[in-house]
Amino acid sequence: MITLSDITYGYGGNDLFKGVDLELTPGSFHFLTGPSGAGKTTLMRLCYLDLVPTFGAVSVFGRDAATLDRDGIALTRRRIGVVHQDCKFVDHLSIRDNVALPLEVAGEPPAPENLSELLSWVGLSERADARPSELSGGERQRAALARALIMSPDVILADEPTGNVDWEMSQRLLTLLAELNRLGKAVLIATHDLNLIRTAKSMVSARVLRIRDGSLQLAGADL
Repeated sequence: MITLSDITYGYGGNDLFKGVDLELTPGSFHFLTGPSGAGKTTLMRLCYLDLVPTFGAVSVFGRDAATLDRDGIALTRRRIGVVHQDCKFVDHLSIRDNVALPLEVAGEPPAPENLSELLSWVGLSERADARPSELSGGERQRAALARALIMSPDVILADEPTGNVDWEMSQRLLTLLAELNRLGKAVLIATHDLNLIRTAKSMVSARVLRIRDGSLQLAGADL
């Protein structure tokens, strides 16, 4: 569904990474690790066409990303759900309205029953009318996941989704993502949490990738 082929990307004339190959296929589950500044978030932004590589090709759902115009990119992004690290919301809107916002922007008002089902699935039915400032860190992360899923994407990209929550909530979020993966969704999670990765191996068949020294490597048995 998303393929990065021989990708190079850098800032200010310096390569952050180069020669990167990555393929996200239906039902695949990947973790992306590496030190801060290695390029995990940048790699994800390349996957959802927020950045253009310095060199190499990005293919999304069978199309060369370089051939897509602005509308084509927008349509493609509807099939990619992104959970950002900062979990930004529109403060004056309720959680229900924040989760529905991608559909509203796309001109597709959500079916109330579908929205209620999604909020129930992430455990936020009773918090649907709350404002973002009234939520705990874990609730915000679950709301961010619901917002990423509202368009029924084929691929889910989650950037440090458990970075600001406790271990119990981390496991709950991981369980939700594993359930989506069993439905055939491709999942890519960027994380520093090696315990989360070890726990995931009992739930899903996951590959662990590490950005190191400017290249993308398959992590070994040390994880």
